[in-house]
Amino acid sequence: MGPAVTDGSGDPRTARTRARLRAALLAACEERPLDRVSVSQVVRGAGVGRATFYLHYDDLHALAVEACAEIVTRAVDALHAWDGAPPGPGDPPPPLGELLAEVGARTPVYRSLLREGGGGPLGELLHAELRRRSLDELRARRPGDPGQDLTASAVAGLFTGVLADWVHGHTAVAPDALAARIWRMLLAVHATARLTDGTP
Repeated sequence: MGPAVTDGSGDPRTARTRARLRAALLAACEERPLDRVSVSQVVRGAGVGRATFYLHYDDLHALAVEACAEIVTRAVDALHAWDGAPPGPGDPPPPLGELLAEVGARTPVYRSLLREGGGGPLGELLHAELRRRSLDELRARRPGDPGQDLTASAVAGLFTGVLADWVHGHTAVAPDALAARIWRMLLAVHATARLTDGTP
């Protein structure tokens, strides 16, 4: 289903209502997994009626996707927060560590939205957007290189999977250390891809 039945983004009242619904969903996810959150709980938290909810969203999954959009945009931007050549292995982009620190401070929310293995509304959206951005960057920097689609998939899968394992407690590491490790792994993916493709 689409993310919304009606957009109405130009109407300030609509924007406020949707913001309240997003906030209510995230608050609910602090207490329980997304699959145990109900529309009734969300509308109570937002102070609106069920009819208002369905005026804006098809279902809770559509609301969850929209609620994840901001963190996904920030994650994708954090991994590309550099000009010219990317920083070296020991120097991850500062926004990456900052983002992971924020995620770590609200682990229950992200554990609810990002399932183990990288699924869930956050995982699906993050993987798709990161793959798209990575592919755009690769095409702009090395046009004509073969295998760009596979490299973009590897980048998206690596980051999404590692983030999911981290928020679900499968790996215990501080946000700054995690940022450094993720950055080294992503650089290794790109270096391996260039060697495989015969690119110097």
